Amino acid sequence: MSKPRPPSSNQDSSQRSVKFRESDNMSRWSEYLDPESSPPSTSASWKFASTEIPLSSSGSTQKPLNMEWVVQLSVIAQGLLTKMYGLNKMLDSPDVTSHTFSDSFWKAAVFPNCPKICTVVSKKFPEHPNKMQLERVDKVALDALNDNAEVFLQNLEPWITLLLDLMAFREQALRLILDLSSTVITLLPHQNLHILHAFMDLFCSFVRVNLFSDKLPRKMLLQMYNLLHSMLRSGRDCEFYHRLVQFIDSYDPPLKGLQEDLSFVSSRIGEVLEAVGPIIFLSTDTRKLRNEGFLSPFHPRYPDILTNSAHPMRAQELANVTLYRQWVLLGYLVCPDELLRVTSIDIAVVVLKEHLILTLFRDEYLLLHEEYQLYVLPRILESKKVAKSGRTKLKEADLEYNVAKQVEKMISEVHEQSLTSCDAIHRERRILLKQEIGRMVLFFSDQPSLLAPNIQMVFSALALAQCEITWFFQHVGVVSSKSRLGRLVAVDIDAADPSIGFLLDGMDRLCCLVRKYIAAIRGYALSFLLSCAGRIRFLLGTPGMVALDLDSTLKGLFNQVVSYLENVPKPQGGNASTIACDLSDLRKNWLSILMIVTSSRSSINIRHLEKATVSTGKEGLLSEGNAVYNWSRCVDELESQLSKYGSLKMLYFYHNHLTSVFRNTMFGPEGRPQHSCAWLGVASSFPECASAVFPEELNKIGRDSVLYVESLIESIMGGLEGLINILDSDSGFASLEMQLHPDQAAIRMIQASKVSTSSVKSTKGVHGLPGYESRRSSNISVKVLEAATQRLTSLCSVLNDMEPICVLNHVFVLREYMRDCFLANFRKRLLMVLRIENCLQRPSVVESLIKRHIRIIHLAEQHISMDLTEGIRDILLSEIFLGPVSSLQQNVNIADQNSGSALEIVCNWYIENIVKDTIGADVYFAPFHNCFKSSKAFGGNTAEAFTNIRELKSIFRIFGGYGFDTLDRMVREHVASLLNCIETSLRSNRDALEAISRSINSCGKVERETNLKQILDIETVIGFCIQVGHALTFRCLLVESAKAVLEEKAPLFVSLLSGVVKQLSDEISEKDEIKRLRTVANDIGVIEDHDTEWIYSTMSKAGLSNSSWSSFPCLCAAFMASNIWNTASYDVNISGFNDNIHCLARCISSVIAGSELVMWERSEQERSFSNDHVSENLESEVPSRVPLEVNIKSAMQFYVKCSSVIMLDSCTETSRYNVVPKLIFMDQLCDISRYLPRSILETHIPYSLLRSIYRQHSVNSLSMVMELFTPSLRQSTIKSPMLSIVHLPPSVRYYADSTPQYATQHDQNHSSAQQRKEPLYDVDGGGHFHNSASRKVKFAESSNNTARGHSPLPSRFATSSKSSSLPSK
Repeated sequence: MSKPRPPSSNQDSSQRSVKFRESDNMSRWSEYLDPESSPPSTSASWKFASTEIPLSSSGSTQKPLNMEWVVQLSVIAQGLLTKMYGLNKMLDSPDVTSHTFSDSFWKAAVFPNCPKICTVVSKKFPEHPNKMQLERVDKVALDALNDNAEVFLQNLEPWITLLLDLMAFREQALRLILDLSSTVITLLPHQNLHILHAFMDLFCSFVRVNLFSDKLPRKMLLQMYNLLHSMLRSGRDCEFYHRLVQFIDSYDPPLKGLQEDLSFVSSRIGEVLEAVGPIIFLSTDTRKLRNEGFLSPFHPRYPDILTNSAHPMRAQELANVTLYRQWVLLGYLVCPDELLRVTSIDIAVVVLKEHLILTLFRDEYLLLHEEYQLYVLPRILESKKVAKSGRTKLKEADLEYNVAKQVEKMISEVHEQSLTSCDAIHRERRILLKQEIGRMVLFFSDQPSLLAPNIQMVFSALALAQCEITWFFQHVGVVSSKSRLGRLVAVDIDAADPSIGFLLDGMDRLCCLVRKYIAAIRGYALSFLLSCAGRIRFLLGTPGMVALDLDSTLKGLFNQVVSYLENVPKPQGGNASTIACDLSDLRKNWLSILMIVTSSRSSINIRHLEKATVSTGKEGLLSEGNAVYNWSRCVDELESQLSKYGSLKMLYFYHNHLTSVFRNTMFGPEGRPQHSCAWLGVASSFPECASAVFPEELNKIGRDSVLYVESLIESIMGGLEGLINILDSDSGFASLEMQLHPDQAAIRMIQASKVSTSSVKSTKGVHGLPGYESRRSSNISVKVLEAATQRLTSLCSVLNDMEPICVLNHVFVLREYMRDCFLANFRKRLLMVLRIENCLQRPSVVESLIKRHIRIIHLAEQHISMDLTEGIRDILLSEIFLGPVSSLQQNVNIADQNSGSALEIVCNWYIENIVKDTIGADVYFAPFHNCFKSSKAFGGNTAEAFTNIRELKSIFRIFGGYGFDTLDRMVREHVASLLNCIETSLRSNRDALEAISRSINSCGKVERETNLKQILDIETVIGFCIQVGHALTFRCLLVESAKAVLEEKAPLFVSLLSGVVKQLSDEISEKDEIKRLRTVANDIGVIEDHDTEWIYSTMSKAGLSNSSWSSFPCLCAAFMASNIWNTASYDVNISGFNDNIHCLARCISSVIAGSELVMWERSEQERSFSNDHVSENLESEVPSRVPLEVNIKSAMQFYVKCSSVIMLDSCTETSRYNVVPKLIFMDQLCDISRYLPRSILETHIPYSLLRSIYRQHSVNSLSMVMELFTPSLRQSTIKSPMLSIVHLPPSVRYYADSTPQYATQHDQNHSSAQQRKEPLYDVDGGGHFHNSASRKVKFAESSNNTARGHSPLPSRFATSSKSSSLPSK
């Protein structure tokens, strides 16, 4: 070995020696004696009852039983177990037997990080470390130990103290167990229950402490401490080294030492176990428990008898059956000879078959059957061998041999039996308890007055349920080994067993009932104690008791008991909750009596009292006294009893399993939402597991408890969200919304009639008949829907009524979590339904989905006491608010507002895909259908599915005014940028446009063509203008939809604005309030020419008021020379052009009018500004809109004139075909603009030509439709003019309706004209268009035609009395 370090000072040595010399003093247990760790019903009563009491017997004084120290040693055992548990967890549960240690073991800093040396000294225990030649094992580590011996010694010192405490506890506990075993006369449950429990608690605690100590590296701890001590003390051993070596060696393994130490009390343990056998048998017989009604408040065979008094004592003793089972497991393990009793085999088989593990402390356990086979079976085989050798001499030996043989067989076979049957046994018991506790809750809720008389039965039911729940979680994940096969087998525990939830819920509801009626229980208990006073006084006066001649001590104690009972406060008015009553002195006196009469040193013992009072025919004195003791605890210790039997705090150590089982069972087929209260309520008792021995335990347990509750709440809210989604899915409420339209129903009826045969006489066999979807027998999903609805409403009701869950300083209010879950799920659902397959969902579908989800929320809202509707409104507002409404809210900074993601998604999609057409879907406007269409689909739907009035109305019903304002603002920004580009083009082409304007009235065709060619990027500018018209058309649809929604939801508002607009003046420079009012009216389409007003406001806000806009009509006229007309063709089916050029007409009409309005306003402002300094006192004239309209009409007339000239100039023999779309375009412009009468157009273009062109397109369209029909149908169509009208466009349909006989004649003339290949515009000017005088009207009527939309063509074309043809060039 390396050279040892010099010893430390004498002062340190003396301090340590003093510390360990005081180890046997009572003060050493102070850290383990936690006054809060033991229930007051035991420790406090025993503390006062165990004082020195003189016992007069032949003039001598004797010492009674010291029961206080018995109870305190049990408490000390819990402290030792807690300390060992903490060390074991700190060391990461090392495997001491195989000497395998993890990295966490060495990182815990308990032992020096010298694995080789520590392992060697542990393996060679009890060899002295100095004799092991450790320098050969690891010289470097040994030198490190020598250098840091003081630090390592200090780290080991607290745990060496623990070993010393274990050794001292063994000595004192054995002494007390021996004293009790030799002095207590009887330890039967029905006679001496309280002393029996104290004795067995100490016995079991002693066994558990020593069994648990084997999980610690005791050998390594002692060897390393002594090695370090010898390094610091020049090779001297510590003073307690050899004592600890002997102690550890004698308990290696612990069971051998326990069997030797407890052999002197083996017979008493056997008697106790035989005495509790009947209760154990009863608890395992589920049929008897059910049939005899041991856990039923009413007799099962006589239900009219509300109070079941058939088995009161047995029902009360069932509360302790869990302890009795533990006594059996531990008792026969350390006292194996008691198994050779004849009745012990049956008791052991029953208990061993139900258990696979032996719980030591918290979640630490031993494999029960392995321990029995290793340490009990050899003792039985030895007894069998001894009995076999003596069979020839003694007859008793033959019986012993047979019993030993049966025990051997039982131990060998019970392991495999338990593997296969233990879960089934406990499952059956859980089902029994589920039924019995469920009946208890219903019965006591209906008859609360019977709860108090049956309170002991309630405690028994709670204790049995507590045992079954704890057993379930203790055995989850346990792996046992089959002895015969030698392999590990996982215990088959069903983690999805729903009975656990029922038991937890039943226990929680029973505890709530007890707490609710605690005053009634206290009142009943006080009344019972008052009645006991007379009975005990009567028993004390019986001849038998008088003949006993009690000594003064016993007589005084009995008199004090009677005095306490007679002075018990009487409940008055049925309110016992206000009575402050402490009956601890009463229990103290009774325990003092028990300690005296059960002692073998007393002259009067318990048997004397029984014989003296048994002849009365009533309950004996001891029975009455024990009943007084039990019922007195129902007065002032009811809450502690409820905590003892109903607490599930030990489940903290299995909280991970709790979470898993909860998730598997809560929302399973047999799960119940109301069970969630019990699962959550368990966490409130988790902090009670913390011990003062480890102060840091409280924080850890508190954190784990909070995480457990949060995990369960997350699961509950996930289940709640799942139920909502089930109802909101296609198989949920959506399946109830599936309805057939009348035409679909008719088609199905026709199909069903076709497939029906004569053999099928009933329509039940025909699949597909309308309404078959609603038949419940054919739709199982209806039942699923009903179940989901019931679960949702039940869960909402339970969470609403649940009390807040308190875990330390954390409070969980489930109602708030539920509210957040509803609203968060609604927000998520809202954002989710907006998109489908990377595309926007149809607004009408979105609206229906949102309404369906809101209906589900309203369904749940009926069962909760909070307003979810307000939260839904807040979410909708937050998701649609992208800024204030521009026309209503002024001076609000939009950048400071939160963005509404839902509205942003919708608006951006419409702008990018419909207005801008960024993906190239060829979106165009169809005037006939009043919607946009596209050649490519958006996620399975064309543009028509998103832009018809029905869909746009859905947008405004969802997003309200914010939706309209956001779309309007985005369209305005897009149009403003386009107008800015157009203005740039106007400025750059100003000279060319002025030259074209001057050349219109002259005949300089060559000059005009030259100037037209000088216009830069005319095709691009046309594209800009078409986009402006496209955007204006989209906004017109928005306005129309908004107006329709307002007329439906707020008709008075629309009516009010309509009336107000009529009263507005025609002033140009209006006040801001009037402008805002006009803007609002314009947004809902109340103003007639809302496009002009909107363009005016857009140009004003964008600052587009340059005088170059006066050239815009000329620029638009130059479009007639563009190549865009070469590919333009008019489609009568949509009443528009294939390349969307008809939107150019809206742009020209609105921009010319709007630009004139802007320029007029600017000129008026400049004029008023220049006149202010000239005549300040003169009242200025308010500018009116009347001259402005004259200017606009003049500009439009100029445009028509320029367009006609340029159009006719560009018409050649090779390019005649492009004149037709230009003429139709000019006609549509008149139809759109209120400033362009048709009379102006007719002065430049022959009207008969326009009428012939429309007729040509209508006939072509009709012929294409006719070709689609069968010959018979085509013939009938030709014969039926009314049917043919259906397939015409609206304008032609009106014309055909007015002159039905004209269609066929014109078709013949048109076909003959086509055969002669005559040009379309070269028609007879006075042809049959003008034969009928009845269709001639005055020209004034035509000139005043300012109607918007597409007017019927015949009335429009029949307005002129002139018959002009195309003029020659």
